[in-house]
Amino acid sequence: MDKIKFLKINPLDNVAIALEDLPKDFVANGIRLKEDILRGHKYSLTAITDKSPVVKYGYPIGVAKGDIEAGAWVHSHNLKSALGGLEEYNYTPKLPPTPVPAEGSFNGYQRSDGEVGIRNELWIIPTVGCVNKTAELLARDYKITAPGVDGVFVFTHPYGCSQLGEDHETTQHILANLVRHPNAGGVLVLGLGCENNTLESFKKVIGEIDPERVKFMVTQEVSDEIASGKIILNELEKHAAKAKRTPCPLSKLKVGLKCGGSDGFSGITANPLLGSFSDMLIEYGGTSVLTEVPEMFGAETILMERCRSKKIFDKCVDMVNGFKEYFISHNQVVYENPSPGNKEGGITTLEEKSLGCTQKGGAGIVEDVLDHTERLKRPGLNLLSGPGNDIVAVTALAAAGAHMVLFTTGRGTPLGGPAPTIKVSTNNELAEFKKNWIDFNAGTLLTGETMPEATQRLMKRVIATANGEATCSEKNGYREIAIFKDGVTL
Repeated sequence: MDKIKFLKINPLDNVAIALEDLPKDFVANGIRLKEDILRGHKYSLTAITDKSPVVKYGYPIGVAKGDIEAGAWVHSHNLKSALGGLEEYNYTPKLPPTPVPAEGSFNGYQRSDGEVGIRNELWIIPTVGCVNKTAELLARDYKITAPGVDGVFVFTHPYGCSQLGEDHETTQHILANLVRHPNAGGVLVLGLGCENNTLESFKKVIGEIDPERVKFMVTQEVSDEIASGKIILNELEKHAAKAKRTPCPLSKLKVGLKCGGSDGFSGITANPLLGSFSDMLIEYGGTSVLTEVPEMFGAETILMERCRSKKIFDKCVDMVNGFKEYFISHNQVVYENPSPGNKEGGITTLEEKSLGCTQKGGAGIVEDVLDHTERLKRPGLNLLSGPGNDIVAVTALAAAGAHMVLFTTGRGTPLGGPAPTIKVSTNNELAEFKKNWIDFNAGTLLTGETMPEATQRLMKRVIATANGEATCSEKNGYREIAIFKDGVTL
């Protein structure tokens, strides 16, 4: 069978996607191309008149800037976003049927608070940026000796002091949620002593803890913070070593859904695959969570019509319009996206990016909508307020309680967050070229693999990761956090 060289995704589309570089005068879909079309880019299937919708995925991705001939390259020079400011929405639910329950398991760590972890690590979490280097030195110099403890990791950040209002609260809540994360078998909360985020105030945000699992140290109150820190880490290591992997139902698993470094194949292979995986995880009673609100703009109604109730719908509307108001308050247009890399890969408008991005949510019912620093409470598909910025979003997903993050990419990124990050390539070439970054290849969907086959394969990879198999970002030592900021620094 001849290799497929172009793709029309939806019968309603008036553009198609080049699956490889296509030369001028090549005949595709019965259309002679007017110019060279790069892999992942669009060309018109019919003449499109000025200001008419350009349709991909069955939805408008913007409007034509001038007349477009059939067979012409469609990109930033002749296509623009049709997005504006705030919008009004009506709740017109289109809820999918309830899935048939399934059973499955992974081997995780049961924590004393009822949570389940997929790693048994020691974490050092600074209350303030002033002790970042101390935390790094402790993580570097402390040597794990107990079997079953996966290592010492530190999550530095520049905040915890000189912040006001919501910024300070966001810092506290993100850090507190990481302290509670079940992937950590032991946590050292490291303070300075004079910061705004004092241990006294921070402990109130953290709430009830297991004192054997979470310990605190104020560096101004000890004569040798490195020696004192190592003593505490030794206590935490002994506690963590008591935990053993035991069978846990897949209903306990929480997975974050993210994309970054997207290309023209993201909405065709990897993102739909994550959506199919999310639907399967929900069948097992598990939890998935989608963020990147600016990358819902233009596709938000697809999620809104799947909200479980009017109350959840209203929260979704507030999340979307609230993020638009955030843009507007900074005198920025809501459609200032995609990134230069996205555009080079074939994505032109925010609508196009969003229609590809939201496919990660599959067809599941939206069970809850969370503020940026909230933790997951309900199984099923959740939406989490947050930006598209990769490391901020990955941090927020982990802080919400995601055990791991599935991260699709068409251009590649080495990034890793607090939780294991599985990189899913949108194309075969990237998977082959960046084997040290990519954990799973979804490009096979372009070369014969079916979506059910790829979904089963991804589920096996997820379970293997939950059972302890390291991701590329873990092997490479890529672990970091970034905390959302929107205010004054003193």
